[in-house]
Amino acid sequence: MKWIDGNRVEITPPKRCKKLTGTRFAAVLGLDRWTTPFEVWCAVTRTYEKPFEDNKYTIAGKIIEPKIIEYLNKLYFGGSLKTPTGVYGENYFQKTWGDFFPDVEVFGGMWDALAYNDKGEVESVIEIKTTSRVEDWADGKAPHHYALQACLYAYLLGVDHVVMVASFLEEKDYVNPEAFEPSIENTIIDEFLVSERYPQFNKFIEAATRWWDEHVVTGISPPFDEKTDKEILAALRKNVVESEEDLTSIIEEAEKLKNTIDTVKASIKDDEKRLKKLTESIKAYCSKQFRDGDNKVEIEGNDYVFTLTRGKRLTIDEDALKADGLYDKYAVSTETFRFTQTKKK
Repeated sequence: MKWIDGNRVEITPPKRCKKLTGTRFAAVLGLDRWTTPFEVWCAVTRTYEKPFEDNKYTIAGKIIEPKIIEYLNKLYFGGSLKTPTGVYGENYFQKTWGDFFPDVEVFGGMWDALAYNDKGEVESVIEIKTTSRVEDWADGKAPHHYALQACLYAYLLGVDHVVMVASFLEEKDYVNPEAFEPSIENTIIDEFLVSERYPQFNKFIEAATRWWDEHVVTGISPPFDEKTDKEILAALRKNVVESEEDLTSIIEEAEKLKNTIDTVKASIKDDEKRLKKLTESIKAYCSKQFRDGDNKVEIEGNDYVFTLTRGKRLTIDEDALKADGLYDKYAVSTETFRFTQTKKK
């Protein structure tokens, strides 16, 4: 990773990048005040992604969303709604790898629910939100970053109709989400046609695709902001120090010591060969000195004591096991690692 132009990052793009999902779409267009284009770039290029931990907001959303779908299905859609489970079955996330559009290169993601017409064709995309921020839904309309999320899925499915649903929660609902029941008092519906609310939606697709080509394909990030992206930048700079600068100094020191040791070893190579022959002779002499009951034989020199010990070791006759057809039954494969240091030519 390189820091370039004072406010950009350059990487070698991974072989498999993440996609621009609905939750990232508005951000790359600069229409999401909560997420920056740089944050999206870090995520899709697998450079860095903020750790995700469930909190009271996400937990409440997971519990309440099925209630909202049931509420919509009964009152507005006559049972025509289908959730991801209804389309892909149980464990749909694992089956789809979290992407309902595998044949699309740049865009992907997961919709919340779909409405079908009498012919069994997808008619509407339903996007569901739980929030305490009533002010974000002024005049009953979904904020752009939410609406564009649903619009992207509608575009990918080839439909024009979107239904945005928001249930507004109070603190008690986060404490006990199981007790929440959607109603006309706490839930609003923003229904619209993509072609009417965003008549230039294709321009958004073109802009996002251009952003992908300029930043993801090239590996050169969009500009970052020291304030809004400070958490990500702190993590990246920490990683760079640990994985590049520190590693470089470690390698340099290791190479210096390795060269010194290799030089010394080369200078005593003949001595080592001679020592090996001498110790083999001493070992052979010791082996002839064993008497019944002896476990070891020692020969003292001026500086060293040469000791040969005798013991028993239990071994497995692998050939016999193979002949009896038992070897493969009890053989266990274990993973090992071999680390080598090879002198460059």
